[in-house]
Amino acid sequence: MIELLAPAGNFEKLQAALTYGADAVYIGGKNFSLRAYGDNFSESEIFDAVKFTHELGKKIYVATNVFAHNADLDELEKYFKFLDGAGVDAVLISDLGVFSLAKSLTKNLELHVSTQANVTNYRTANFFHEMGASRIVLARELTLEEILEIKKNCAAELEIFVHGAMCISYSGRCYLSHYLTGRDGNQGACTHSCRWKYSLMEEKRPNEFFEVDEDSRGAYIMNSKDLCLLPHLDKIIESGVASLKIEGRMKSVNYVAGVVKVYRAAIDSYLNNPQNFTIRSEWLEELDKVAHRPYTTGFFISDGAPTEIYDTSKPKRSSNFLGIVRDFDAEKMVATIEQRGKFEVNQEVEFFQPHGKTFKQKISEMYDSEGAEITAAPHAQQIVKIPVIQEVEIFSLMRC
Repeated sequence: MIELLAPAGNFEKLQAALTYGADAVYIGGKNFSLRAYGDNFSESEIFDAVKFTHELGKKIYVATNVFAHNADLDELEKYFKFLDGAGVDAVLISDLGVFSLAKSLTKNLELHVSTQANVTNYRTANFFHEMGASRIVLARELTLEEILEIKKNCAAELEIFVHGAMCISYSGRCYLSHYLTGRDGNQGACTHSCRWKYSLMEEKRPNEFFEVDEDSRGAYIMNSKDLCLLPHLDKIIESGVASLKIEGRMKSVNYVAGVVKVYRAAIDSYLNNPQNFTIRSEWLEELDKVAHRPYTTGFFISDGAPTEIYDTSKPKRSSNFLGIVRDFDAEKMVATIEQRGKFEVNQEVEFFQPHGKTFKQKISEMYDSEGAEITAAPHAQQIVKIPVIQEVEIFSLMRC
């Protein structure tokens, strides 16, 4: 059975990923996970996350994929012992020394090789497998044909990225941020310098700027598009890879829920009827609603299309996230909403549900947590009650 693996930057996103259909989630602790500026999970939150995930019969992996310095090793030793005892299913590792440390210290943890390890051929994959890795997260710089060849010649499980942001540098191993700001992407502190505005100037021609498809603010010459392999999902499943991974531990709960539900529906559709599988327009429309840059197939399909965006670094989306359904009173047909964006009476909204169909309605009236009638909800995480036209699932997202 192929696995759908989703990002979880905090506990709420973990809940969303699993509620909307992920088979497994990957998280990061407060250190060692290449997302130093995310919410991440404390040790007590990791215990809670493991309990919640396992109660659903699903799996949880922890990223420990920094490139370690000597000063990191003592803390890493303690951390691996903690993760092993906490019941985590696997850890993701890039660094060979860290891999050796984890293998020597843990009894129950599976070892997964992170994409930052740059595995691009079956001999490297077999090397890690012989060392004790149960799964290899392949580098993003691979075509479908290369993935098929690795699968043919390697007994380890293979995992590939199918959706999300991509790095301009080889498998994310970049020193641009460190060089410009002192914040090292390989230690989880990337400033995303590749998405900054740049102009081109030759050293002997100061203040003479050369055209590089730029706007008035500069050119985004290193700004990558986002990966989307949904149109090739049948080829991916047929390749025999074990896990399909969505990028996005820094993304919103709206992003996680929307993308996971689409890929869940598409995977299930293929497995139920592979001979007649087609990509549905509503899946592509849903992927357009979450914040994203223009999509690309990256290296997976070599079609010659550009993978960079030269005129802007800002993501786009076709919907706005307004709130999360926290409770539903079926007798009164009233939904309790936790606000995430301003909304008001007479505004048309849609409810995107974990399992049911999306439906639209106009907000006819609304009340605050004390029962007082209000006309708008402008305050962050304000609790609001709204009459709804049909039953709505807990954890549905309200959008416009």
